[in-house]
Amino acid sequence: MMIPVRCFSCGAVVADKWEEYDRRVNKNHEDAGKVLDEMKVRRYCCRRMLISNPELIDEFISIGNKV
Repeated sequence: MMIPVRCFSCGAVVADKWEEYDRRVNKNHEDAGKVLDEMKVRRYCCRRMLISNPELIDEFISIGNKV
């Protein structure tokens, strides 16, 4: 997991919401907007942190195996 601990813009903690968001949106295929509303993530900057976070760990692992 590579999610930043705090929002870059407002400084609110967002890392504690990542596991629930990831489970509900990526595994249960729920609507991202509704999930963020239910989790009370209201600020656009914080929503951006969760929605735009790529799962890079798989890419890092595959690069490390090639070296």
